[in-house]
Amino acid sequence: MISSNLFFCSTLCLLFAFTNATDIRYCNKKADYDVEVKGVKISPDPVARGQPATFSVAATTGKALSEGKLVIEVSYFGWHIHSETHDLCGETSCPVSVGDFVIAHSQVLPGFTPPGSYSLKMRMYDGTNHELTCITFGFDIGFGSSVADS
Repeated sequence: MISSNLFFCSTLCLLFAFTNATDIRYCNKKADYDVEVKGVKISPDPVARGQPATFSVAATTGKALSEGKLVIEVSYFGWHIHSETHDLCGETSCPVSVGDFVIAHSQVLPGFTPPGSYSLKMRMYDGTNHELTCITFGFDIGFGSSVADS
């Protein structure tokens, strides 16, 4: 009983943390995605060049997932500049049970990354390449730190 209450409270706290997070848009507003994204939190915000940045995606699923992939595309002023693919189980604990889960990805952006506004598109696929969700959101890279500043 205590562990289920603790899990419930921690899930509520986690979802509350995402209520003031980055605005997201679904790629296809009419699609009935199997994974619903509750929010995205970026830390730090704005992202600092040459410093670790973490993108955390709070989501919920109606079906258990044992494998899959994330495909990430980044655009700068509308121009596609970067793509990468990640194993779903490398970004969250697998298997993903029915209910709430979080995908967290951290990386250091190169010091020469231009400051400004970027957009990120994230597609999630299951092990059979069925698209589970597709979202877009914006983020900023600040004028602050860079490798050259060190």
